[in-house]
Amino acid sequence: MTAPNTTAASLLDQYTDRLADPPAPSPDEPWAMQSLAEGAAGISLLHIEMAARYGRPWHPAHRWITAAAADPVSAADIAGLFLAAPAIGFVLATVPPAYQHLYAPAHRTLHQHITALAHRRVEAALTRIGNHDLPTFAEYDLFYGLTGFGAYLLRTDPGGTALGRVLGYLVALTRPLTPGKRGLPGWWVRHDPARGESSLFPGGHANFGAAHGITGPLLLLAQALRRDITVEGHREAMLAICEHLDAWCQHAPSGPWWPEHVSRRDLERGRPHHDAPARPSWCYGTTGIARAGQLAGIALHAPDLQAFYEDALYRALTDPAQLSHVTDAGLCHGWAGIYQTAYRAAADARDPRLQTLPNLLGETLAGAARPGGPAPSGLINGEAGTALALTTYASQQAPTTGWDACLLIN
Repeated sequence: MTAPNTTAASLLDQYTDRLADPPAPSPDEPWAMQSLAEGAAGISLLHIEMAARYGRPWHPAHRWITAAAADPVSAADIAGLFLAAPAIGFVLATVPPAYQHLYAPAHRTLHQHITALAHRRVEAALTRIGNHDLPTFAEYDLFYGLTGFGAYLLRTDPGGTALGRVLGYLVALTRPLTPGKRGLPGWWVRHDPARGESSLFPGGHANFGAAHGITGPLLLLAQALRRDITVEGHREAMLAICEHLDAWCQHAPSGPWWPEHVSRRDLERGRPHHDAPARPSWCYGTTGIARAGQLAGIALHAPDLQAFYEDALYRALTDPAQLSHVTDAGLCHGWAGIYQTAYRAAADARDPRLQTLPNLLGETLAGAARPGGPAPSGLINGEAGTALALTTYASQQAPTTGWDACLLIN
């Protein structure tokens, strides 16, 4: 291990030691252990990567996997990539070959339930489209919606009919809504960004982020096309999303940026209510959007598109004003997600400037890491996610297990 990464390795040891043993499940929230975002499912990814990358003992990973699946695993309609059956299925898909025999029967059963649920969810979504109703985040997003199912299926069953149906649904999602809702994109949701009702968002909103917005579907469509998995209208859907991003792109001396979301009033005015870029996070910011645009450019063989988004990414992640908004080390909206996305983007980049980002951002990530600090323990906002990004920085290599496929940035 090279000298600049010894600090990262030390931090990684502290995190894994702190997260060695799963706690007892809460009697009030037994489902929480099945959460990829906050529970045992997500934390198990750290120990799986440590075993696969560094040859650490398998016992900690097994303890966390067992804790995640201790209660009956739900395949109800509320399940998604970050909760219940799809979350556990994703975890088991990252297990190294040497240990897969321990979980193969359980994974086969889970996969059948996840696939059946994906078909049900597609049917419900297409019925909603046919009824000309507005969707919610939970229908299409990466965390709990069909984009998340697609991320799981792309990894586990890329040639299956379930993935094809998910991709076909996303194509349908990109078509404009009917005349009664004129001017609204197909992914316009009926609620506000907090999934409630707000006077600031009468009639709902359109979201741009990777976590809950249209950037998530673009990531999945691009990842599939890059692997030569396509459905009718696939490229046209990607171009429609890119046109939407282009229409709402804002230009500043520090580079292009996008609003986190737009309201009905924004549509009427033709400009967002944001007047400056927010933090350049994976979940909502330029980092996640630019990675999606870069992947779209690669998949569509559109070098100009790729170059535009690589420039946007570089300029956002070297702008002190934007970086000053980043206040934590987590994956969702902190340094871990920024670093991991930049690492993946640099590996694919035509723009040589992106090669400078991983070391610079890795140093910042290591400086922001606080084992034993106030952050929770989980994957998306907590210590496990920070530690997983540190495994990439410490080794200077892409994840062995491909854990970051749950963010669709891989």
